[in-house]
Amino acid sequence: VAAHNVFVYGSLLSDDVVRVLLNRVPPSSAALLNHFHRFSIKGRVYPAILPVQNRHVSGRVLMGISDPELHILDEFEDVEYQRTRVEVSLLESSDKLQAHAYVWRNTSDPNLYGDWDFEEWKQVHKESFIKMTMGFMEELELPESKPTGAT
Repeated sequence: VAAHNVFVYGSLLSDDVVRVLLNRVPPSSAALLNHFHRFSIKGRVYPAILPVQNRHVSGRVLMGISDPELHILDEFEDVEYQRTRVEVSLLESSDKLQAHAYVWRNTSDPNLYGDWDFEEWKQVHKESFIKMTMGFMEELELPESKPTGAT
């Protein structure tokens, strides 16, 4: 089974959200992603990252993500994000590590602004976001509707 590293920087910094999605909280390590910036998105409660020279995004790397778990994260991040290979620096050891990160596709999105604040998100949006994530998982787990014996 392939094991992936995934750099997370938004709602997935919350163990509660990760647990709803993956049914576990994988080992993780605090990390920095250099030459990116974390933006707020107008009308959304989650952030986006895009390459920006001389900036960095703090987050963490989820380690040992399986292929099926990576598929769940791909579905969760949806089409607005592109899963991209990045190099992150681990804070504890300053080791460099290859990881996946979900990068906003629309590089000239007029709805991106400022900075996104995880502490504010936890206080204001975490509870409703976890409910939304549970709904997402229920839909994801529904069996595909099959035609009933059309001959």
